[in-house]
Amino acid sequence: MTITRLLIAHHKKCDDMMLATKELAAQLDWTKVDMILRELFTELEKHLNVEEDVIFPAYEKASGIRSGPTQVMRQEHRQMRDLLQALQQALAGRESEIFIKMIDTLIGLMQQHNMKEEHVLYPSCDRLLVVETFLPVIQNRLS
Repeated sequence: MTITRLLIAHHKKCDDMMLATKELAAQLDWTKVDMILRELFTELEKHLNVEEDVIFPAYEKASGIRSGPTQVMRQEHRQMRDLLQALQQALAGRESEIFIKMIDTLIGLMQQHNMKEEHVLYPSCDRLLVVETFLPVIQNRLS
C-alpha cells in the first residue's frame, strides 16, 4: 500500500458521495441528500485535515518546499469548505437548481485538485516520506 493508493481510494469515496447527492437533489429526495451530504462533510473534513496536519507538513519538511504546491492545495481546501457551506444552505432552502450547480462546481474543483495531488503531490510523498511511518497515521485518521 502507498500513500497515493490510499488517498486516491478516499478521493473516490468522496467523489461517489458527491455524485449521489447530485442525483438525489435532482430527484428532490432531500432526506437522503441531507444524510449523504453529512457523511460527505465528515469524510472530506477528515481527508482535508489529514493532508493539512500530516501530509503537507511532512512533504514540506522532506522537500524543503514551503510555498509551492501545498500552499495552492490549502487555498483550494478553503474553497471546498466554502462550497460545502453553500451546499448546506441550498439544502436548507430545498433549492435544487442552486444545489446542483454548486455540487457541479465542487465536483469540478475537486477533479482538478485531485489530479494535482494524485499525479504530483502523493507520488512525491511516496518517494520522500517513510511510507510505513505515515500509512498507519493516515489510515487511522481516515477511519
